[in-house]
Amino acid sequence: MRNGLLVAVGGVVAVLGLLFTLQGTDVIGGSAMSGTTFWAVAGPIIIVIGLALAAVGLRRRPG
Repeated sequence: MRNGLLVAVGGVVAVLGLLFTLQGTDVIGGSAMSGTTFWAVAGPIIIVIGLALAAVGLRRRPG
């Protein structure tokens, strides 16, 4: 159960990081985050964190 939760949370975090990146690079507009360099830099870092969480969830053995 915990492994699946880590994979799910990691996936959600990675998708949010993608959203932040797209807003920061002004691909998606209509937000205070749009066109802001901070989110263009922070987004990919958040994606990596989410993928790392998902990888930990996939690599752990149930037990």
